[in-house]
Amino acid sequence: MNKRKIIYMFFLIVALCILVSVGMSKFSPSTSKESHSISGRNIHELAKEENKKITIAAIGDILIHDRVYNDAREGDYYNFDKMLANLSSELKKPDLLLANQETIVAGETIGLSGYPTFNSPHEIADTIKKAGVDIVTTANNHALDRGVKAQKLSIDYLNQIDLPHVGTYLNKDDQDKIVVLEKNDVKIAYLAYTYGLNGIPVPKGSEYIVNVIDKEKMSNEIQRAKKVADVIVMAVHWGNEYERYPSNEQKELAQFFIDEGVHIIFGSHPHVLQPIEWLEGKNGQKGLVVYSLGNFLSGQDEEYRDIGGMVTITVNKLQRGNSTTITLDQPTFYPTFVASKNESNYIMHPLVTSEEAVDKYGASIYKKIMDHMLIEGQAE
Repeated sequence: MNKRKIIYMFFLIVALCILVSVGMSKFSPSTSKESHSISGRNIHELAKEENKKITIAAIGDILIHDRVYNDAREGDYYNFDKMLANLSSELKKPDLLLANQETIVAGETIGLSGYPTFNSPHEIADTIKKAGVDIVTTANNHALDRGVKAQKLSIDYLNQIDLPHVGTYLNKDDQDKIVVLEKNDVKIAYLAYTYGLNGIPVPKGSEYIVNVIDKEKMSNEIQRAKKVADVIVMAVHWGNEYERYPSNEQKELAQFFIDEGVHIIFGSHPHVLQPIEWLEGKNGQKGLVVYSLGNFLSGQDEEYRDIGGMVTITVNKLQRGNSTTITLDQPTFYPTFVASKNESNYIMHPLVTSEEAVDKYGASIYKKIMDHMLIEGQAE
């Protein structure tokens, strides 16, 4: 091989080595820590994404007439457990269950009483807690039936058995605190207000004892709740007794709550069921209102006053980085019936299997109630 060919081969080999080196560097994996986007989202954001779910539920009025606690009496004890026994497994299903404790539970030391100025045995609070209730609202028109001292005795007993409550308070500091319950890393703020107190004035210096509807005050509390909770639940005592559809005043106030940022509204006071409805807030957010949950356990057996139930909503919390999104699934409704005979033998049943309800209202009562709550309120 002559000298010219040797030189030519040398430069050819060098050139090939350079080309191979450049090609390998172009296609080798990068060691850079720079993130790559997937569908417009950073992979580090995807790694931080968490989705939490909880179920929030509510039942209606725990309205203990004297005929109900007399029926519960067994010697020196009041056994309400037997009245709720058919429902206890269902009541334990939600993560958080709210009830409207319509009557105070100050107990026998000040004397028990029924309508129109109620005071119930301690045992009814024990029973509903045991059955699955996690928190009670105490802001209603019967809050001061027996006065401020009696309301404080009732609160003391709820505190004694560790049953959270909202709507009535021992002092101003308690009233100023936002009641928050937490499950599965989802924080729920509970607020509660009543339209009035049956004409009973709040004594001067005791304005903290019960929350009465006031838009400025409610707006302020809602804004404070937003800072400490993911979801805001409003328990509101409103509307007209025994009317099966909400009033214009209820609808206007419901829209106000949703506009302010409340997620779920549970209504009470009419003592009959009123429909469930979705509302859209001023910022486009959806909120759910249950205008009335009716009576849950009471001594009223007039038309539709012995039918109540439990509304349950699944809450979804999507955490993506520092951003949190809350969505609500379609609600479900579990209707109940209070059977009784001659103002005694009070026993609760699921409406769907209650022969007593069919005897009273007809075979289609379950469908009628479900349509009333879900279809007519456009929440099916």
